[in-house]
Formats: sequence, structure tokens, C-alpha cells
Amino acid sequence: MSTGHHDAQLTARFERDVVPMISQLYRHAYRLTRDHADAEDLLQETAAKAYAAFDTFHDGTNLAGWLYRIMRNTHISAYRRQLHRPTLQFTDEFSDGQLLAHSRTSTATGSTEDVVLAGASDPAIAAAMRSLPEKYRTAVYYADVEGRKFREIAALTDVPIGTVMSRLHRGRKQLRDALADIARDRGYRLPAAA
Repeated sequence: MSTGHHDAQLTARFERDVVPMISQLYRHAYRLTRDHADAEDLLQETAAKAYAAFDTFHDGTNLAGWLYRIMRNTHISAYRRQLHRPTLQFTDEFSDGQLLAHSRTSTATGSTEDVVLAGASDPAIAAAMRSLPEKYRTAVYYADVEGRKFREIAALTDVPIGTVMSRLHRGRKQLRDALADIARDRGYRLPAAA
């Protein structure tokens, strides 16, 4: 079976089985976060992780339980990251050098997408974005530059939500691969690919 055919089957299965559960998943996300914007973000991150790992899910097992476990783990990880994130207060007491050192530290532990956003005027990064196939570039741009949700991107590009998730997953992976050498040369530590 070709990779493209396998990917199309995976996307179709995801759209058939997971997309109808979105409102149910949103209610669960809201119970965890108690905030509509945070619930929407948690739902989007959960859906992206579920799509990326969907080929490991076996038909006939508890899909809702699998999705809830991904959501709970995602929520716990985000909470732990938040606890360990230093707060930065902008006051006269910080020198420009201290602020610059903090921004470099924050960016160094971020994702490749954060590197792209932090250096959008960089010609190498702009070239890496341009090297993506248009459908992937569009998905990455709408999601990571404009901060749009899956539903908005689906409406803007006139494709199903599952296709948006697929394009975003592949686009981010291709962008990560394209930027890996540049990022290492500049001293960024990249997390392992999802």
C-alpha cells in the first residue's frame, strides 16, 4: 500500500470516527480548564496529537477513552510547563541585556514553529516556509502565524477538519526538517519530533 493511500485512509477514518466527537471532547476540555479559550486550545492540541498517533489506535477499542487520555495527559503536561515557566515582569529594573538573555533562553527551548515566529524576517526561515508545498504552508501559516483554530482553517481552505490536521501535521514536520540544521547552527535545542 502506498504512503499516500495509507494517509488518505487514515485521514478518512479520523474524519469518520473522531470529528463527530469534537463537541463531546470540547465539553471535557472545558471541564478540565474552566475557560473557553483554554478549552479550545486544549481541544486543538489534543486533536493534533490524536491525528499524529491515529495509526496506533486499533478499531474496536475505546476511542473516547483513548482521546480523553490524550487530552488529560496534554492538560497535565501544559500545567506542569506553566508551573516551571519563569515569570517575566517588564520593569525599569531589567536591563536590555537581561531581557535579551531571557528571550534567547525562552526561544531555545521552544518548538521549531516558535523559532519561525521569532525570526520571521530571517531570509533562511522565510525560504524554509516557502519551500513547503502550498497546502502545507497555508495550514502552518494560518495555525502558527495567525493562531487560527482547525475549524477556521477548514472554512478558509474549504477542506474537512481532518484534512487540515493532516496538512498541519505534515507541514510542521517538513518545516522542522528544513529548519533543523539552521536551528542547530544558531544554538537552538530542538525537542524530539512528535
